[in-house]
Amino acid sequence: MANTTTWAFDPTHSELTFKVKHLMIANVKGEFRNFSAQLTTEGDDFSKATAQATIDVTSIDTNNADRDGHLKSGDFFDAENHPNIQFASTSFQMFDAENGQLKGNLTIKGITNEVSLDVEFGGISQDPWGNVKAGFSLSGKINRNDFGLSWNAALETGGVLVSEEVKLAAEIQFVKTIA
Repeated sequence: MANTTTWAFDPTHSELTFKVKHLMIANVKGEFRNFSAQLTTEGDDFSKATAQATIDVTSIDTNNADRDGHLKSGDFFDAENHPNIQFASTSFQMFDAENGQLKGNLTIKGITNEVSLDVEFGGISQDPWGNVKAGFSLSGKINRNDFGLSWNAALETGGVLVSEEVKLAAEIQFVKTIA
């Protein structure tokens, strides 16, 4: 049996972004600036990896202070009562050397739903200081209403101000800490 390996989150080489349609004509992009994650594997085998992540809701940034304040309010994330978003993996499957799927429980505002994320494994490499790193790109989408993020406004022309679908994307590097 292989040794358990812990991969620590490398925040300086990671990002977590989202996009949502505004006025149903263009995407508005945002990000969470503060989040952490950890990955546990058997040796360097990611096929049975487990992952956890915590996202600081107050770190949301859409490049508009008024919108950010609204997103932190009770209409959306209710950061005062629910300061963090949590993710805990339930399965990780690699389809080939580069592509896989990560499933897990995402908790927003105390509401937990299973989500599925497409994973692109960038590989493992050693940096100039001897640190062994692993890189991943993740993408997926959620329906924000499933998590109680249901505020919206009807448009006079029909439709709504903000789409229900939210596209998620992450670029994450991990540093091998225990082998």
